Amino acid sequence: MSGFVIGLGLLLLGAILIAIFRVTTLIGIAKGDGKKRVGSANGVNAFLFIVFLVGSFILLFWYSYTHFDSYNLPLASEHGVVTDRIFWITMGVTCVAFIITHVLLFVFPYVYRFKEEKEAFYFPHNNKLELTWTIVPAVVLSVLIFTGWRAWVDITAPAPEDSERIEIMGYQFAWAVRYGGGDGQLGKSDFRLIDVDNRMGIDFSDRKSYDDFIPLEIHIPKGKNIEFKIRATDVIHSVFAPHFRLQMNAVPGLPTSFWFTPTKTTAEMRSELENENFNYELVCNKICGKGHFAMRYLIIVDEPEAYQEWYKSQQAWLKLNPDYLSKVPADLREVAAISAKMDGSLN
Repeated sequence: MSGFVIGLGLLLLGAILIAIFRVTTLIGIAKGDGKKRVGSANGVNAFLFIVFLVGSFILLFWYSYTHFDSYNLPLASEHGVVTDRIFWITMGVTCVAFIITHVLLFVFPYVYRFKEEKEAFYFPHNNKLELTWTIVPAVVLSVLIFTGWRAWVDITAPAPEDSERIEIMGYQFAWAVRYGGGDGQLGKSDFRLIDVDNRMGIDFSDRKSYDDFIPLEIHIPKGKNIEFKIRATDVIHSVFAPHFRLQMNAVPGLPTSFWFTPTKTTAEMRSELENENFNYELVCNKICGKGHFAMRYLIIVDEPEAYQEWYKSQQAWLKLNPDYLSKVPADLREVAAISAKMDGSLN
């Protein structure tokens, strides 16, 4: 309702300004302004530049202040602190540049509007001015780019050895997720083995794959390094978890990865937001087709002990899909059957 009222108000304001412009034009004609090189409407237009500037800035800062929490989501990862700091520094620099340039852009037409008695000042070139507005932006942008590059290198560096490794596969239009099972190691995969059931293309010639499991939601432990090993089967998707400041493309034929450390459990975030229905989500923010909207996957951050209990309760994918035992080499089927029935305890 408030949006409708604002829109209606802006529409009425526009109608009023048009009416004022037409009235001033008629008054100018009545006064004989038509015989002048420039009529009184020129001054009105110059003044409207200032009105537009002030009104736009008021609307901009009002909207940014009142809706700040809508686009500045609570932070739930360690590297997100660095990401947010760089973002707000960049936002501050660009905001200052935006304000200065637009004040000049709209004030100049008013200050230097045409006047019969005023002569134009011819100002073709100034070396100092050219150097200033070339060197200053170059230095500022170089600092911002270098700072961002250094943070990106740290974030995308190889994950620590003790990380929990989780494989994520994107396809039209859903996600599939695989854990390493009892041995904590992901088995090999092969895109040629992908079918309707084996979405991950699990390679059952690898012993490490026998106890791998594929849950219906992602669980991760608070305070432990997590590495997402990312793939896609068809088009480019994007693994996006905004509260963790996590985004990495899922590219067919080009595995990618992203590691992070969650700092708040789902329960803690619910308490902080006073929202019992809150959940972390993994979504695709690439427009990957008509079913793009369906690519949402629940992420639950547990305390380490609760995560261990959940992990142990999971059953191997091979156990839940016994028909695939036939895909295992004959001499390894007994080993596979034993491994798949493990209770999923961690090493």
